[in-house]
Amino acid sequence: MKPHMLTFFCELQADALRELFATPGVVEDLVALEAGVSLGLLDLSPERAQVVQRLNRVGIPVTAWLLLPTEQGYWFHAGNVEQATARYESFQAWTAEHRLVWEGVGLDIEPDIRELRSWMEGGWRQLGEILPRLVQGRRVRDARAGYTRLMDRIRADGYRVDAYQFPVIVDERQSRSTLVQRLAGVLDLPADREVLMLYTSFLRPHGPSVLWSYGPGSQSLAVGVTGGGVELPGVFAARPLDWAEFSRDLRLAVRWTHDLHVFSLEGCVQQGFLNRLLTFDWDAPVSPPATSARRVDAVRRAARLLLRTSAWVLR
Repeated sequence: MKPHMLTFFCELQADALRELFATPGVVEDLVALEAGVSLGLLDLSPERAQVVQRLNRVGIPVTAWLLLPTEQGYWFHAGNVEQATARYESFQAWTAEHRLVWEGVGLDIEPDIRELRSWMEGGWRQLGEILPRLVQGRRVRDARAGYTRLMDRIRADGYRVDAYQFPVIVDERQSRSTLVQRLAGVLDLPADREVLMLYTSFLRPHGPSVLWSYGPGSQSLAVGVTGGGVELPGVFAARPLDWAEFSRDLRLAVRWTHDLHVFSLEGCVQQGFLNRLLTFDWDAPVSPPATSARRVDAVRRAARLLLRTSAWVLR
């Protein structure tokens, strides 16, 4: 049951990134696991390029996880396609300058980080800012068209395109709705590989059930969080997974797909998980959360009914 592809997200500033890969055993363990790294490009610095060059030399596949400055939204969404396109152009110039080799390019589709922080601080008072988007269907259509052009360009440059998505996008797609996309700014994009971010650390105690519900039919599943990531107040300040929880999620996820992502590499190193994966028993018994997952399925059916209704109303 061992996955055919195992990729670790890594989201660190340049100095911390250099320190991580200078930690004894990290590079060696990744090689032994035949694992890849999806590297968050918080900057396009010579220091970050040196890390990529080292990973290239030892044959570790590296995906370019594109990110934007915080003042541009950080993640990719309906409001920053122009900035995302400009970032890709800068990335290509940086890649050529340092002769970097990439396995693919990852687009992280999430709401604007500034809006998320406002929601954490202001709550329902922010509704007045996003409700007008309900009638802005063209905003979603134009953004999807813009990102589709960007993805076509990335493919033409020889890269696979990954999209890192919240699982609700699956329900939105099945319902032929754009409600969530209009309100949150996320986008349903035709990527080459869709990675569903199913981070059970944020969903306790229902996380395993959500993972089990969304697993069937998924191209790739991302489990976590083992530590690290951007800091957001409130609900996002969740305790990282411990080894028992992490092991459970890996064994549940590999039942549905052999293409797994883990958030994050730095969290796994800090907690001593990376080395333990070398002898990990992927076939050890794990109890599927079948009963509680059926409850999640019921909630999803209700949500899809709402989404289908919205699709009819918001035509």
